[in-house]
Amino acid sequence: MEFEPVIGLEIHAQLLTDTKIFCGCSAKFGAAPNTHTCPVCLGMPGVLPVLNRKVVEFMIKMALATNCAVNRECNFARKNYFYPDLPKGYQISQYALPPAEHGWVDVEFDGRQKRIGITRIHMEEDAGKLMHDEHNPASYVDLNRTGVPLIEIVSEPDIRSAEEAAAYLRRLHEILVYLEICDGNMEEGSFRCDANISLRPRGTEPFGTRAELKNMNSFRNVQRALEYEIKRQQYVLEGGGQVVQETRLWDDTAGVTHSMRGKEEAHDYRYFPDPDLVPIVIDDAWIEEVRKAQPELPLEKRERFMRAYQIPAYDAGVLTTSRALADYYEEVVRLCGEPKIAANWVMGDILRFLNEEKRDIRECPIAPASLAGMIRLIQEGTINGKMAKEVSEAMYKSGKTPQAIIEEKGLVQITDEGALSETIAEIIGKNPAQVEQYRGGKDKVFGFFVGQAMKATQGKANPQMINDLLKKMLAG
Repeated sequence: MEFEPVIGLEIHAQLLTDTKIFCGCSAKFGAAPNTHTCPVCLGMPGVLPVLNRKVVEFMIKMALATNCAVNRECNFARKNYFYPDLPKGYQISQYALPPAEHGWVDVEFDGRQKRIGITRIHMEEDAGKLMHDEHNPASYVDLNRTGVPLIEIVSEPDIRSAEEAAAYLRRLHEILVYLEICDGNMEEGSFRCDANISLRPRGTEPFGTRAELKNMNSFRNVQRALEYEIKRQQYVLEGGGQVVQETRLWDDTAGVTHSMRGKEEAHDYRYFPDPDLVPIVIDDAWIEEVRKAQPELPLEKRERFMRAYQIPAYDAGVLTTSRALADYYEEVVRLCGEPKIAANWVMGDILRFLNEEKRDIRECPIAPASLAGMIRLIQEGTINGKMAKEVSEAMYKSGKTPQAIIEEKGLVQITDEGALSETIAEIIGKNPAQVEQYRGGKDKVFGFFVGQAMKATQGKANPQMINDLLKKMLAG
């Protein structure tokens, strides 16, 4: 029997607010354990939460970017469970009345496009973090993350392969980062994914028994975990067994999933409206205010780049991987007027320099004006391509303008036809054997003369002039 996977993803995105969702503690990552805490996020008796308005605004941004309907009223609920990193004994989340529903995003993979539905987006607070001692039977609790604001994005069970899941995950990650509401750092836990997966006989409608996968901290691991789980469940079903509804952990080292606990259902959490928080009313004016401030999203930007700048889809994809990179490229184009040449330099030397040092485009020492200036100098014939490579490297190391570097290094292209003719005549005179070979039909020898000419001019000669003069003088 052939089985079909049915996959849904639950994505938790930590929002880039300065403070937590219900108190004034810092939401910044990396502080010493338990230093970003107060009576509210520690769950002390008698304290009252106060909602951070920015969290609602960020939620609306994501809802609009993923084609969700924004509900005009929603409320918070208490999700009750006991765990050492949850000091109150419950998590403030949303359940029966979510703020956003019925959205979708389009994803591309293997040359195909597919629309994946979004069931809901809701707001909630994060729990703390447990750190387990590898050498002693003890665990430590860091409550800095407790109360940090999250949005949870729940997909419809529309995903049919591990590859589709990875494509959907990348698309949502891209949108969140473009909106500048989440930094998308999976290693720090600010972008996390749980997957629900079941198998059913292909062509049938009812869903099979699902397992929930956790502990996947990269796009690659999400895909690997799903691929393994598909094979595991298929093996169980083909052997006449039954898949158990449970939560399983992904072991990256072993490349397998392990059973963690039985899968909880909604009633296990005993959801009820939080009595300390009033319902949230989102009026049309607020939604319209957020809509007007929305940036151009990556898919739209990609299509505009191809249309406006006449660059290939691949170039547009690379140049729009981040909002900051796209802005950098557009500024270079505005200043030099050469879209394709600018794309080649940004995708080539600029990204290579940054990747070698693991730096972001916002930290690039080469300002858009400097790169544009260098491109103009190439087009004007002041420097050639080889010189430009040297100039770009010096600009990255020093932050200086191309003009300053050219002056310091004496990197001015030789375009004097008389001087170049003398150099070429001298080279031809010194190499009669190669001249005879070339005139005898061995065209490859031409490269030898080009190399000698560039060597004699220390790479400063105009390559086109060298080629034209060589052809003319060797023919005589």
